[in-house]
Amino acid sequence: MTPGQQRAWDRSWERLGADLADLAPGGRRADLLDDGGRLAPGAWFGRDADLRLEIGSGMGETTAALAAAEPEADHVAVEVYPPGLGQLLMRIEAAELTNLRLLRGDAVVVLRDRVAPDSLAGLRVFYPDPWPKRRHHKRRLVQPETVALMASRLRPGATLHLATDVADYADRMREVTDAEPRLENPHGGFAPRPAWRPRTKFETRAEAEGRPSRDLLLVRRAGNGGS
Repeated sequence: MTPGQQRAWDRSWERLGADLADLAPGGRRADLLDDGGRLAPGAWFGRDADLRLEIGSGMGETTAALAAAEPEADHVAVEVYPPGLGQLLMRIEAAELTNLRLLRGDAVVVLRDRVAPDSLAGLRVFYPDPWPKRRHHKRRLVQPETVALMASRLRPGATLHLATDVADYADRMREVTDAEPRLENPHGGFAPRPAWRPRTKFETRAEAEGRPSRDLLLVRRAGNGGS
């Protein structure tokens, strides 16, 4: 971490962040769980509000901007990279955000073990690791079993938002989400780029290099409850 990221971590991590390893019944942050061992957002945010979860917040530029733009909702960012979490803590402090919390750990485990079915008002995955070599494609996050898990954690009517600038990954994302029975694609394909999704310098650079971003906005259908 940079010195600034480390200082933000020292000031704010205990209040605004949690390690997945500590977020278990009997763990150091078991106070954040309900009786079923799932994350209890009200215990962390001190209120009841829609909960939106982001997988892979990176350096937090988009995460902080979206939380600031939607103060009526609560936001949880899941990331494994400590400098990124430290940078996001700096952004939270600078913007005086009260509706954003951070989890460090494997997002699939978070979803499977700590997020209740049918509970999220939104889930977003922006620019996941593309694992560009074909032999590594199996490591990509967006796979049928993972998308099924994501869909099960959304409440009916909630949105799964995926975005990438890697063309073959975008096509695979569409193929996988089209095959998930709990998800509906109201756009019939890739969605127009939402004006409210912040445009980062990385996206601008990718566009200049001929790699336009593609967005998928999927809606959880009613019925087909999660587990």
